[in-house]
Amino acid sequence: MKITKQLAGAFILVIALALVSFDSPTGWFEAGSDPDSYDMGIDQGAGQDGKNAATIKSKVKKINGFGTLMQDCLPDNYLGKRVRMSGMVKTQGVSDWAGLWFRIDQKDSDRDIGFDNMHDGKKDRSIKGTTDWTRYEIVLDVPANASNLAYGALLVGTGQIWFDDIKFEIVDNSVPTTGESSEHLMPRKEPVNLDFEK
Repeated sequence: MKITKQLAGAFILVIALALVSFDSPTGWFEAGSDPDSYDMGIDQGAGQDGKNAATIKSKVKKINGFGTLMQDCLPDNYLGKRVRMSGMVKTQGVSDWAGLWFRIDQKDSDRDIGFDNMHDGKKDRSIKGTTDWTRYEIVLDVPANASNLAYGALLVGTGQIWFDDIKFEIVDNSVPTTGESSEHLMPRKEPVNLDFEK
């Protein structure tokens, strides 16, 4: 009798875990310092207007790291441009912080040439606690020597985030950057300070 109850309990746990797990979105992959502590993927019908959204949800009570759902692509369409990445994010019970993130890599280097995760940029704009759908944005320069763009959303600690409607737009220099500056690597539109008076 006791073994039957244990088997029934294990079966219920397996069913519950199967119901909680999410399908991986095409083109995205899981990463982070502790990705196994999170369920990540598509939460069907959880987006705005009943559409799908991506989610990252903690599955243990204490996490000393983060999980991210991310992708990367070639920078060719954005070289020498200022780029705004934006997306809609909703949170529930975020214990530490969450946010979108955007990184610009350069070939043959382990250092990025542009980065913002909404926490370590020019200003802390990270998302905490429980919030409704809100559009957030990151603005970075993409220098001519960029080799890769990496981006996604991340959750540090416990809780759950949903994100959707990620967009990339080229913007002009009147839009300020939000993260590590690589402005000195950007080509100028015209010569400046030719008389050395500035």
